[in-house]
This record gives sequence, structure tokens and C-alpha cells, in this order.
Amino acid sequence: QVHLVESGGGLVQAGGSLRLSCAASGIIVSFNTMAWYRQAPGKQRELVAAISRGGSTNYADSVLSRFTISRDNAKNTVNLQMNSLKPEDTAVYYCNTQRMATMFWGQGTQVTVSS
Repeated sequence: QVHLVESGGGLVQAGGSLRLSCAASGIIVSFNTMAWYRQAPGKQRELVAAISRGGSTNYADSVLSRFTISRDNAKNTVNLQMNSLKPEDTAVYYCNTQRMATMFWGQGTQVTVSS
């Protein structure tokens, strides 16, 4: 059973930084594509960043050069370093992976950026 648990969210002022972490069990993060999504109130869930099994990364245009996704293979975690945060980054952030045809999600962590 795949289980994803996010942590690290909180309240930060615009221009600040936060580091989100996703602890995975039931999978090995380095063997799977791992991703971070976010969902703001009244909006659809959107892809923020992803890291492939081979280590390739991709980012939403809105976070490019501000956010960095990475893996810690020893801890079996996936992290999202978020710098230069903006009020429009406010959302619930979800860790995600897929096995076969099944998508797995964490419970989400709230990020609130005040102006």
C-alpha cells in the first residue's frame, strides 16, 4: 500500500521561503516519478513540479526558477524548496505518484503567503 505524508507547510510573508517534504512508504521514490501539485480555493489542482525516475525535472512556468524539487533517497522523501514566495502561491500542496493506472495522493499541506 502506497502512503504519502506531506509536511512543512505554513504561513510565510511574500518573498519568504518554505521547504515541503513528502515521506513515502510502499514505494521507492527513486524508482518512480514523483510530483507536487497544488490546489488553490476555487481552482483546479495543478502540477507544480515533477522528478522522474532518471532525475529529470519539470516545473510549471509560474514557479520556474523559484521552486526546486529533489529526492532524498536515504530518507525515501521528495522535497520541494520554495523561494521568493508570492501570495498567488497560496494553496494546499499535495505529493503525488502513480503506480500502474492508480494515482496516489497525500493528505496535503497548507501553504499561505501573506502580502
